[in-house]
Amino acid sequence: MGTKTMLHPRNQHKDGYDFARLVAHSPELAAFTISNPVGQTTIDFQDVSAVRMLNRALLKTHYNIDFWDIPANYLCPPIPGRVDYVHYLADLLACSNNQEIPRGRNIKALDIGTGASLVYPLIGQSEYGWHFTGVDIDSAAIKSAQQICKFNKLKITLRQQQKRENIFRGVIEPHDAFHVTMCNPPFHASIEHANKGTQRKWASLGKGHSTKLNFGGQNAELWCPGGEIKFIASMVEQSIEFAEQCLWFSSLVSKKDNLKPLSKILGKANVANFKVVEMAQGQKTSRFIAWTYIKENQQSLYMKGAKK
Repeated sequence: MGTKTMLHPRNQHKDGYDFARLVAHSPELAAFTISNPVGQTTIDFQDVSAVRMLNRALLKTHYNIDFWDIPANYLCPPIPGRVDYVHYLADLLACSNNQEIPRGRNIKALDIGTGASLVYPLIGQSEYGWHFTGVDIDSAAIKSAQQICKFNKLKITLRQQQKRENIFRGVIEPHDAFHVTMCNPPFHASIEHANKGTQRKWASLGKGHSTKLNFGGQNAELWCPGGEIKFIASMVEQSIEFAEQCLWFSSLVSKKDNLKPLSKILGKANVANFKVVEMAQGQKTSRFIAWTYIKENQQSLYMKGAKK
């Protein structure tokens, strides 16, 4: 398979941003628009305020979110890539559902590290009507997510994780049954790694040695001891305990080199199946890894059973 350069076919942003439409829905975005060298309307993606305003306009225009805001210095996620993850998860669930994309509140999704932005639940409930449970360890992030739900009258379940070493423990309750879990894990091993990664990114864009994060981010959102591999390894280890309570577990994997060790870890966990799903946002390729303990011939039964 060749390298993908296109967003998912159902991604509303696959043809770029329609700034005329966005400004019509969110007039305050106009103050942040600029012209690029070829005369197209855009924004300065180094400007945190501009990125935040663009997100607000995208969520309002495409996902019916009238109010959206996050506290200063919290991760302001690039929307199109987040949308791709949701659509590819829908395709994954369709594979367990006689190739039919499941829709409606009967479909239960668990978002680990939902963040102050609540971005995955907002997109997923708008596009597919799924019921989301968002989990975060940060009380300020949970408070922000609660405000977004309250202002938009959204029925999204929010749970705070009390123990840093826990991922599923303490938030998946005995009566819960989920069709899918998702996660955008902290991928740096330390704050120093996070800063170096940011410097490399700006240097590659010809912007010098800045450590400024155009999408922001708190420590817990950007790094954890052991980095991405350690975090996802813990996720796999804990998922064994909840093997019967979830059809597909999944996590984004930022570095392709991490797939090999993670595949070995999944092999040792005796999963019934795992998949690597590639995604693309222009020049950037991303991916997520998904695993299940439910055998293929039982998956459609699980889809029906968990819907009850």
